[in-house]
Amino acid sequence: QVSVTESGGGLVQPGGSLRLSCAASGPTFRSDSMGWFRQAGGKERDIVAAIGFTGSVRYYTDSVKGRFIISRDNAKNTVYLQMNSLKPEDTAVYYCASVDESTMKNKYDSWGQGTQVTVSS
Repeated sequence: QVSVTESGGGLVQPGGSLRLSCAASGPTFRSDSMGWFRQAGGKERDIVAAIGFTGSVRYYTDSVKGRFIISRDNAKNTVYLQMNSLKPEDTAVYYCASVDESTMKNKYDSWGQGTQVTVSS
């Protein structure tokens, strides 16, 4: 199982950028696919992007294609989400987790505290 700590969120104006980081620990990190999820107020927590253990990108949700980039550094046990051209509808709490690629859901059903991203002028 993998434990995570997300960071890098904040308040940004529309069109701005943020880089989220996910510091991970656990024996399976380097063999797990990892993903970023987000949950806006009153809505379900949905996957945003996923990356395989080798660094190959597995998935982007349609609304972030061309704007967000997921990456990982296995030597640093860290997963990143570079978010560009941010829109108000990107406002949410962002979570990092291991991903079951067959379902694109949290593999272990264990969550970190998340990091708040607010896009507003």
